[in-house]
This record gives sequence, C-alpha cells and structure tokens, in this order.
Amino acid sequence: MVKSDNNIFECNNITVSFGSVHALQNVSVAFERGKIHAVVGQNGAGKTTFARVVAGLIQPSTGKILVNNKQMLGGDVKQARAAGVELVHQSFALPPSFTVAEAMQFGASNGKIYSRRGLEKFWQKHLDNLGVNVKSKQKIKDLPVETLQAVEIARALISDAKFLILDEPTAVLSPETTDKLFERVRQLKQSGVTIILVLHKLKEVLKIADTVTVLRGGKLVQSPISCENIDVKKLSAMIIGENASQNLANSNRAAPSVAIKPDTALDIKQLSTIKDVEGAALTDVNLTIAAGEIVGVAGIEGNGQRTLVRAIADMVGIKSGEIYLNDQNMTQMSHLERRSNGLRIIPFERNVEGLSLSSPLWENWSIRNYLQRPIFSLIKPKEDRKACNTNLKKWNVHYSNVDQLAGSLSGGNAQKVILSREMDDEAKLIIAAQPTRGLDIGATDFVWKSLRKARDNGCGILFISSDLDELFDISDRVIVFLSGQLVGEFMPPFDIKKIGAAMIEADL
Repeated sequence: MVKSDNNIFECNNITVSFGSVHALQNVSVAFERGKIHAVVGQNGAGKTTFARVVAGLIQPSTGKILVNNKQMLGGDVKQARAAGVELVHQSFALPPSFTVAEAMQFGASNGKIYSRRGLEKFWQKHLDNLGVNVKSKQKIKDLPVETLQAVEIARALISDAKFLILDEPTAVLSPETTDKLFERVRQLKQSGVTIILVLHKLKEVLKIADTVTVLRGGKLVQSPISCENIDVKKLSAMIIGENASQNLANSNRAAPSVAIKPDTALDIKQLSTIKDVEGAALTDVNLTIAAGEIVGVAGIEGNGQRTLVRAIADMVGIKSGEIYLNDQNMTQMSHLERRSNGLRIIPFERNVEGLSLSSPLWENWSIRNYLQRPIFSLIKPKEDRKACNTNLKKWNVHYSNVDQLAGSLSGGNAQKVILSREMDDEAKLIIAAQPTRGLDIGATDFVWKSLRKARDNGCGILFISSDLDELFDISDRVIVFLSGQLVGEFMPPFDIKKIGAAMIEADL
C-alpha cells in the first residue's frame, strides 16, 4: 500500500468475520482522491463487505481505517457520512410509495419544514443541477430503473459527498443506460468526487475506471493498478486465479453412479419471458436436463438465473416458448400443478423464500402437504408434527422439538429442513439455487451428497451457484447465462478460463 497525502481513503489489516467465515482477511489498500476506482472479484470475494466497511456499515474485527487522513471508528455510518462517504447499495432502498421529493427529504438532515409545493420545488432544483431527468412529484414506484438509480445517487450527494461508493451499479441496467451512468460518474469525478465502483463486467471496468483493485476469497490480490497497464485477459486471470488448474477444479467431482437415463426431466423450448423484477428477461432459451443429470448454471448475478427459476416455477410471465416436465407440457400449469408433477425448489434465500423464521418447524415442513391437499381440507397438526419429526431425524437435523421456531436453527440445519421437505420420493426435477451459500464445509458436503443421491436415483437437477469450483465439483454439465441468454455449454473436464470468459464476454 502506497501512503500519500493525496489518499482519500486508507485501510490497514482490515479483517471482517461472520462466525467462522472470513469475509475480509488482512486487507490493506489506499485510494487516491479525484479518481474512479473499480473493485472487482468473483461472487463471495468480499467486494460488498469491503464497500460496507468503507461506508461505516460494518465494523471490522481488526484493522484501522482513515478517511482524509483522519482515523475512523469503523461501524459508524454517521461518522463516515460526516467525512463525506456515501454508499449507493445494489438493492435500491427508496420507499416505493414516496414521491421523489419525499424520498430526498427522507435522506436529508437539514431540519427544515416545507409545504408540499415548497418541498417539490426545493428538491427539483437539486435534481436539475445534477442533470437528473425526473419530476420531484413523481412516485418512486413509477420510475424506470435507470431513473431510480439516478435518484439514489442524487440522494447520496445531498450531504456534499466527496467519496461515493456504487455497489454493482450496472447490474440491472441496459447498455444504453450504463453509458448514461458512466457519463454521470465522469461528471462527478470532474466536480471533485472520488468514486469506488464495485463491478463484475471487466469491459466496463476498463471503460470507466482509472484504477482497478482485485479481491479473491476475502483477500487483496491486487492493489490499485492503473487500467492503462492491464487488459481483460490479465484482469480475468487475477480474479479467477492464474494458477487454477483444471485438474484441481475437477478433483472432487463425483460422476453419476449410474448412466444418465434417456428420460427427460426438463425440456425448455425457445423460452422468452417478460422482464422480471429478479433479473434479466429470458430470450429464446433452449435447455434439456436428463433424468439422472446435474446441470450447473454459471453466470454473474442478475443475468437470468433467477428468472429461469421463476419461469419454471410459474412466477414470471412467459412471452413465448414451452416448458416440459417429464414430457408433460406444463407451460400453462399453475405452480401447484407443477409441484404435483414432481417439481421441487430449494430457493435462493432460505431465510426469506424457504422458511418462515417466526413459525415452528412442523408448520414449515408441513407446507408441502398443505399445497397438495384440497383447499378446504382440515389441517391435522398431530399427524403433521409426527411426519415432520420423522423426516427431520432422517435428515439429521439438530433441533429440540418440532415446535421450535425455524429462526432458531443454524444455517446448515435450516437448509436441511428445506432439503427434507423438497427432496422426497416424488421429486422428478429439483432446482437447487445457491443451496450451500453461507454454509460451513460439513453442511456443504451434506448438501452435495444429498443432491448426488437424488441424481443417482434418476432425478434431474438444475444447480445454480456463484462458486465456480462448486459447480465444477458437482455438475455433469455446466451452462452459462449472460443477459438472459444461454451463451455457453461445457462438459468435463471444465475449462475455468473459457467458462469465466463466457460469463464476462471476454475473448481469452
């Protein structure tokens, strides 16, 4: 790390731990003022954690932070904002029911009282000065995504920010709106604002940034280096690991214990969807998964993986194409009908989509039965408790009793509850979306073994993960999604560089 009076930010030996997981490990880095700095790395590299540390949202367990040569306490948003640091999150946080003026005032601290007309007039001037093309009386919920992002940035600049962090700002933007964002970022730089961009797309990095910093596995592997001295190929190697070998990536892969059956678990034909709140719309996707096959899905977050899951589950509108489950056309079927035909889902967010944390275990587990019973059938708590208890023990869940709240379980045990509910004998297609995220090694190994067993019993599995090593270890085939399209298909032994290139449109 180079010390300089021109550094706006410095950190020394920053470590952030969540339980036994080290999100950041002894990171020391400095950023010069008046530049656009990109921070890159694979999912799970520690980029967002780093951004939140800089913004005062997370207090590191060790290390020292300086902003404008002044030491910060860490974990103190008020102090960070007073020093001119602002963060625009990847997930927009403005209240949908507010007007733009109300949302701006909500983030201000001027203590003034306005009439509604006066409030709109005051903030309209601020928005106009920043070149944001929006009326201050418009509702947040009615804004297109690029305008919403511009309002988020304008809100972050209320306090005369001098150090602005944008976390994955292009994740939901089209190429045209990305160009507009970059133009706005360059204008901010010219006005004296220093900017950190957390980005995935390497061509965007080299297009907009003055320097790039690389994190891998929570560690700093490249201090800020001028973008003039690097290209996409070199940067990709830094992110993935130049010494990553195909043999290592495939060393733990377990081939099916039986040959893949000729039966088809899932057949998607020329599927296109409407734009989804969860990511890119799908365009002309063709995908077949055989019974007894694990197909891994790789791709940068937001490129259609969630939309694919939601389309299969009847949660997003289909413009054209067909979906077949076990050779039955389920395009027009409801979610419940699809479940009765063998569809099972291990969702992306176990604590949001998979479990009701404030409900007892037996209710969480028994929802599978409620979905299959007639709508006016009676709930039978005694039978459901007994069935839940039997299955949780079978899946080696550590719990005290079935009346225990789901929120009291560890991550690994919570995931086992979902597995025990979804992976029954009637399952024909299992969608496993980030099933090991946040789990320790033992729990991860349990999930892998469970999915492999289901595969060997003839179940088709769609496995989505942000961890390439995990995909290589468990998948019989890997496909890559980019901007809502299936852009690559790979067979073992997997070539990490080719798959990485397909994910970021790099020509390696």
